[in-house]
Amino acid sequence: MYFLLFKNFIRSQSAYLGMLFLMLSGLVSIFVGRQFIEKQKANIEHTAVYQQEHIQRYTGYIKNDLGLLLYYLKFGLVNETDNLNALSIGQRDVNPSIQSVTIRNLEGQKYDTDLHNPVSLLLGSLDLGFVIIFLFPLVIISYCYNLLSEEKEESTWILLSVQSQKPFRILFKKFLVRFVMIAGVLLFLVLLAIPLLNLSINGVLAGFVLVSLFYIVVWFALSFWVVSWNKSSRAGAAGLLCFWIVLTVILPAVLNNFILSKYPLPEALDTAIEQREAYHEKWDTDQKPTLEKFYKHYPQFRSFGFPKENFSWLWYYAMQQMGDDESKSQSDQLKAKLWKREEMSRTLSYFVPGLHVQFQLSDLTGSGLADQLRFMQAAEKFHEEKRLLFYPKIFVNEPTGNINWNQFQLEYYNERSKINWWAMLGPLLLFSILFYYWGALNFRKQTVL
Repeated sequence: MYFLLFKNFIRSQSAYLGMLFLMLSGLVSIFVGRQFIEKQKANIEHTAVYQQEHIQRYTGYIKNDLGLLLYYLKFGLVNETDNLNALSIGQRDVNPSIQSVTIRNLEGQKYDTDLHNPVSLLLGSLDLGFVIIFLFPLVIISYCYNLLSEEKEESTWILLSVQSQKPFRILFKKFLVRFVMIAGVLLFLVLLAIPLLNLSINGVLAGFVLVSLFYIVVWFALSFWVVSWNKSSRAGAAGLLCFWIVLTVILPAVLNNFILSKYPLPEALDTAIEQREAYHEKWDTDQKPTLEKFYKHYPQFRSFGFPKENFSWLWYYAMQQMGDDESKSQSDQLKAKLWKREEMSRTLSYFVPGLHVQFQLSDLTGSGLADQLRFMQAAEKFHEEKRLLFYPKIFVNEPTGNINWNQFQLEYYNERSKINWWAMLGPLLLFSILFYYWGALNFRKQTVL
């Protein structure tokens, strides 16, 4: 029976077109992802070389003034990119993956990033995650919308009903054949991506595949429910397309606008203004209050006292520190609101399959907002470590030749969130069961089945 159903399905022109559409889209997305990863790796390599050349050049020019030297020197922290990120680019094309900072005030440097064409950012990247979330459901709809109505419109369903005691099983097998074909395309694309992207076969890749398969199951279950309405082919197609538009376009947009309005971010501008004013106004005020605030933040440096000169690097870096300290309140509020946006988005995504899959793929590939926020926290810690290392050397005016500058290579951050299999797959499983249950109930009510 399965063989006959498969032959009947594969003979249709729509089957070939759908498979070809997914194959081409998937192949393009894999090569787009590979191009993105190669660009990221090239940026990291160039930054590593640049940092060493940058340090060597400035240490050659400035040999007797460590404070002036460290005004210019930048040290880099890299949010390491796993090759799996090529399958779901997420926000990595917007947020900086490399944070190069001096030991001056951090708030003015945290959000520096490469220049991008805003049109390309608006359109986004065609990665495999996009193909799975948006394009696979369209092909599933084209395969399933008329599975029952076509049989009835061609008057073949009565014949099947007479020849089979449970014609419902035939319908279920037709769904199963189509699911196997779609899942086969997905697995083929993933297997093709492994050598092309040099992917590691591990739990993260398994999670990516399982999330994608469960998402496909959700759409087959939804199609099963719509087919159970026992409407015409036109009504089935219209109903499934409406579900696709609502679940993948309208509902995510509505939720996004709701979250943006609930957690606006005026603190972003306030932080920038506050850190600039806190720094620049210190030029026109007495040095002692600035140093008192600095020593309150770093009591271990109080022994350096209060220089009498009009300018000293102790006062200058204390002034830079105040730019961060006096904008800390706004900065903390900004981070807290971004975390609240992330938490609310994640909670609401449990009720929207496409949005949920997007979150899970971003978590698996380290390309979401949560990963970026953790990276920014790591950058703050990295910046503080460099300050604590160099401040005492600057304040005693240690010769630059006493420091081994070759030790300052690029540093890497690669912390990733742990996989919670139930939170990742549970909502998709529940949606699938719910849609299938509703469809089964409808079929039981129809005596012809």
